[in-house]
Amino acid sequence: MIEDLRTVEAPVPLPGTNGLFTLDPAVVHLNHGSYGAVPVPVQRLQERLRVEQERDPDGFFADLPGRVAAARTRIAAELGTDPAGLALVANATEAVAVALDSVPLAAGDRVLVTDHGYGAVTWAVRRRAEEVGARVDTVRLPLDTPGEEAVRDAVLAAVGGRTVLAVLDQISSPTARRIAGPALLAALRERDVTTVVDGAHAPGMLAAPVEGEADFWFGNLHKWAFAPRATGVLAVRPEWTGRVRPLAVSWEHERGYPANVEWRGTCDYTPWLAAPAGFELLRGLGTDLVRRHNEELAAHGGAVLADRLGLTPLPAEPGVSMRALRLPPGRGESEEEARGLMAVLWQRHAVRTVVRAWPGGGVLRVSAQLYNRPDDYRTLAAGLAELLSDR
Repeated sequence: MIEDLRTVEAPVPLPGTNGLFTLDPAVVHLNHGSYGAVPVPVQRLQERLRVEQERDPDGFFADLPGRVAAARTRIAAELGTDPAGLALVANATEAVAVALDSVPLAAGDRVLVTDHGYGAVTWAVRRRAEEVGARVDTVRLPLDTPGEEAVRDAVLAAVGGRTVLAVLDQISSPTARRIAGPALLAALRERDVTTVVDGAHAPGMLAAPVEGEADFWFGNLHKWAFAPRATGVLAVRPEWTGRVRPLAVSWEHERGYPANVEWRGTCDYTPWLAAPAGFELLRGLGTDLVRRHNEELAAHGGAVLADRLGLTPLPAEPGVSMRALRLPPGRGESEEEARGLMAVLWQRHAVRTVVRAWPGGGVLRVSAQLYNRPDDYRTLAAGLAELLSDR
């Protein structure tokens, strides 16, 4: 659906959120969807964990498997999923590598992706397919595709007799669209297509982030769930857990999934141990209040950009704390042009945001988080107006 731009008001900032982040106030941060921002209480907990680790490294690492399992259990409860099917990973990039290495593919098999997928995930799919002689089919979804039903129809129309795997976004990174919903995943299951769902943005943003119909689902906690970076999760259906191949063999290998995926020797596990504190903070602020605030602020920001610049908003769906808008033809159509626009917005206006290359006009994506204010979007609009007028 596309919001009525005349009625999108900015929400009132939530109480207790001033001073919650250590972001540079001289910078307009509109890219929470990429790297997130760690709240101060979570930063401090991670600092204490690092101090504890350095006081007795042997003891810290000896206790780690149990502490990681306890953190996993708490996180699984927050996500509404079974801890036996959940593994902690560094990020979505690592999770998709595990999933792709665990799904058997053979020469002639076909794998579905869409042109809204995250670049690194799609590259991982292509590499895996090339290794075995499989084929990757890309479903083209026009930017104005109206909703989940139309998306579902387009994806299912691309399923053929040799289609064995589909790698789909839950919320697409470049276009902030819902793609892999329960109905689509159920239909793919009926067709014996294994599904891998990229839910990078779902934890903390959606009330029920884990798609139970997916064979493999993964998400990042450092975005909307307030965890330190290098904290992600991989959820695997029971019939697959015995077939999961970890990226490295470790001392926990014989224990099986999820321990065999989680353990990687002398790495920094403090982000995982601190991650439950991000969910606690969300609950303390009021999880539903935070979600509603962010969704309303994202809608307001999108309306400001559409109204002041005449940009076309992409269809927006409930519960998403990002908005995407189409740039004019000839602007941001290539990776070089898109990166150039982002660089100039930063250099001239101290604005951090995302432009994704797209044929016919790039896609501008803005995020909304508790630290954002309506003026942030007006600053971006003013800066972008200047750039778009340059020829």
